[in-house]
Amino acid sequence: MSKIDVKVPSAGESVTEVTIGKWLVADGAMVQDGQAIVELETEKASLEVPSPGAGKLSYTRKVGEVLKIGDLLASLDTSVKGETAPPPPKQESAPPVKKEAPLPSSDGVRKSKDAYLSSLNEKPKETPVASAPIVKTQEEVTRKPLSKLRRTIAQRLVQVKNETAMLTTFNEVDMSAVMALRDAEKDSFQKKYGVKLTYMPFFMRATVEALKDFPDINAFIDKDEIVYHAHSHIGIAVSSDTGLVVPVLRNCDTLSFLEIAKGLNDLAVKARERKLTVADMSGGTFTITNGGVFGSMLSTPILNPPQSGILGMHNIVERPVAIKGKVEIRPIMYLALSYDHRIVDGKEAISFLVRIKDLLENPAKFLFV
Repeated sequence: MSKIDVKVPSAGESVTEVTIGKWLVADGAMVQDGQAIVELETEKASLEVPSPGAGKLSYTRKVGEVLKIGDLLASLDTSVKGETAPPPPKQESAPPVKKEAPLPSSDGVRKSKDAYLSSLNEKPKETPVASAPIVKTQEEVTRKPLSKLRRTIAQRLVQVKNETAMLTTFNEVDMSAVMALRDAEKDSFQKKYGVKLTYMPFFMRATVEALKDFPDINAFIDKDEIVYHAHSHIGIAVSSDTGLVVPVLRNCDTLSFLEIAKGLNDLAVKARERKLTVADMSGGTFTITNGGVFGSMLSTPILNPPQSGILGMHNIVERPVAIKGKVEIRPIMYLALSYDHRIVDGKEAISFLVRIKDLLENPAKFLFV
């Protein structure tokens, strides 16, 4: 018999413990070399652990257990050969508990059903008029423990509200020029480069140019100091089935429009296939979130600490606007910039958003620089 210990792997810098989210194969199943066998949750992301070989897998830990890096997860008997077994049955929370509350009588005392029906024929007592008692019934509920990632998200959102002076400024952008350029180039762009041309590269490129003019928005506060970044590492907030994840495209200030589009596409593929690593989501200096994909017209995005700014995109709606004294129908998007007022002044934040608006309405200013 030859056995291999499957241990908790390193999950990135500063991560010291993980929680077993779910087993991806059944206990005692035959697994292949490299097959994903368990999903672990950390405070930053979820990651899948591959099997170190082929053989029969035996659990040593249960879903929900908190482990340290290097702890034993399972054992693999490589001397056993056979077909790969199907995944384990769906791991669900316990079913909701039903509880029928006793019926109240006219005098506010809870009685059984029979006693209550019998009391309906009794002559009511003369009592002072009073408010009817409030009856609280036990509804059906299902409890599900918060994942490690969701707990961390919750803690950081509360931290932002408590530890920053967050404000939001708004503006609108006429998307006519960007939409016309995208419509004219999207087919040839995808055919030539194998990448779908979306609106995000335009917004990211405009953001990078604006950050060059307003470096405080790309900085953060560390105790009594302001820390400035040499480069712009832009995070893109993405909603996933495990919670909010923010993969980061690094050194955007050194990338061309094409390189940004390709980098975003690579991150999108990783997110869909759940292959994002902790490194993919670390080191961001500014964040962009697009609520417009869900139909949001306007929102107040929350900062991603320790960053000092986040740009919110929204849906594009045709609206009547005044153009040189005439009313025209234009595709308009509302933009929102949330910022930490401790480091960024209102004038600076407004000017930053106006700069992005100007660049998007005149894309030639940044596409050919």
